[in-house]
Amino acid sequence: MSKPIIHVAIAILLHQNKVLVGWREAKQHQGNTHEFPGGKVEEGESPLEACRREIYEEVGIGLHDWLAFDVIAHEYEDVIVKLHVFHATVPTALLNEIQQPWNWYSREELLNLNFPKANLAMIQRLYWPHQIKISDQLETLTQLRQDQLLYWRVEGTTAQVIEISELSVEKLSGMIVNTDLYQQLNSIQQQAISAIHLQQSQLMALKRGNLQVGKRYIAACHDLASMQHAQYIGCDAILLSPVLPTATHPEVMALGWEQFKNWVSQVDLPVFALGGMQAGDLVGAKEQGAYGIAGMRFL
Repeated sequence: MSKPIIHVAIAILLHQNKVLVGWREAKQHQGNTHEFPGGKVEEGESPLEACRREIYEEVGIGLHDWLAFDVIAHEYEDVIVKLHVFHATVPTALLNEIQQPWNWYSREELLNLNFPKANLAMIQRLYWPHQIKISDQLETLTQLRQDQLLYWRVEGTTAQVIEISELSVEKLSGMIVNTDLYQQLNSIQQQAISAIHLQQSQLMALKRGNLQVGKRYIAACHDLASMQHAQYIGCDAILLSPVLPTATHPEVMALGWEQFKNWVSQVDLPVFALGGMQAGDLVGAKEQGAYGIAGMRFL
């Protein structure tokens, strides 16, 4: 006998590196667990319409500016749940209208909460390690710690495609690759890659709806306009540079921490500070609003 399929609309609500989470009561399906807001898609209702309605009813705020995040099917013992996931940012002006018992959690805190198994893919995408190593040497992967990712900054030649094809799925999960190289990988490799990197010129050429649903994107930005565009089209994180003077680009004027902090406060995505970073700068960078740091030499 086939299991019933339930369509559910789920909302990932973001505000300044925090995510809105609630608690499922014991009497509910998959009860006594944490949850993202959402609920069943009613007959005659689209998943997005259901998402808007559920957020207004459950959370108490009306949001119209939504982006598709993912579609996830998960089979439980008694039912198959198809999650239609959307994400949106919550303006500061609406924070006081959010009903209890919804609470904001950092992305790190999500890892320690008790979510249903169907939510694990969402949590893995929302959480980022705090350090990104940038290198054109693939062997750098063997040196990565658990709290690090590698952005393999290469052009994507045939030889490099062959080189990456020799890596295990586990190794690929620690990698960021540029969008040109990503397009040359097979579907299994694409599924395993941690994130897709967009140069600022590539980012600014994209519109809403251009990003592949279910994939994680990190955008290279050098000004506030590109940062806000990255958020607008649905990117997951930002590499902002150059924060401090660098030996590789001495002719480029650095932002400085004051400007960095000002720009970061105007977006709701994780922002990695890039340019002139040293190994001990992570704590100080976080104090200036950074989610993490990135660089070629400091790691």
